[in-house]
Amino acid sequence: MEPRLTFGDLDDDTKPLAVLVHGFPDTPHTWRLLGPALVDAGYRVVAPWLPGYREPATAPVSVGTYVRHILTVRDQYRGDERSILIGHDWGANAGYGAVVSEPAAFRRFVALAVPPTAALGGGLFSYRQLRRSFYIWFIQQVGLAEFALLERGFWESLWADWSPGYACEQDVAMLREYVTADTISGVLGPYRASFNPDFVDPATADEAAATIQAPPVPTYYLHGSADGAIGAELLMDVSSHLPAPGSTFDLVDGAGHFLHLDQPELVAGKILDWLGD
Repeated sequence: MEPRLTFGDLDDDTKPLAVLVHGFPDTPHTWRLLGPALVDAGYRVVAPWLPGYREPATAPVSVGTYVRHILTVRDQYRGDERSILIGHDWGANAGYGAVVSEPAAFRRFVALAVPPTAALGGGLFSYRQLRRSFYIWFIQQVGLAEFALLERGFWESLWADWSPGYACEQDVAMLREYVTADTISGVLGPYRASFNPDFVDPATADEAAATIQAPPVPTYYLHGSADGAIGAELLMDVSSHLPAPGSTFDLVDGAGHFLHLDQPELVAGKILDWLGD
């Protein structure tokens, strides 16, 4: 597979660019439903692989690495003032950093499943959420985590917990094809860098710091009410952490963490309506 998934004619600069950024543990393939909907709405779409997923990482990978990659992709495909950014999970987290680092890079930003950090409140350390987040702490076990996460059944179970009822076989098969013993350490890097400076990409410290700041561009945040990774009850007045005019927040009833796959038509409709507002 190419180092990005594309929809529409990327060379047609008469159309605005949409950059779609995946999260953990998934691939650009998860944009296969939203991408064509954006093309039908007049966009050209690129969904890049995050660093460390497709090929072994040759340097530390942290969230700042992701931010810089997003901005590089935008420039590589000749994005302009009409460009939009859509990110899910780590792609959403890095998206906050991208629009803070370069506010003129994207006209609008859509974040899925990971709200602004300040909107989570103290609930992150509740027992219920700590139980959901066990994998984050387990990932800190270098060597052991690499082995366990690649064992048959781990990804399937995590997806089932995060998006109950969603048939994830196709997505996990793609994940297993590219996230292997050669690449898993790079995939886990941003989680480890969140707690251990030895894993931080020092070249992108400013970009990493930008991810915890409020987005300065119009931002649409969507979260599934049945999200099994970040419980909806943690969301504390999300709208107050989206200060740019035109920003808004929607809770998608019945959707899980992979809400753009759980309820693709509903989520695509909400996004397109907001982009066209």
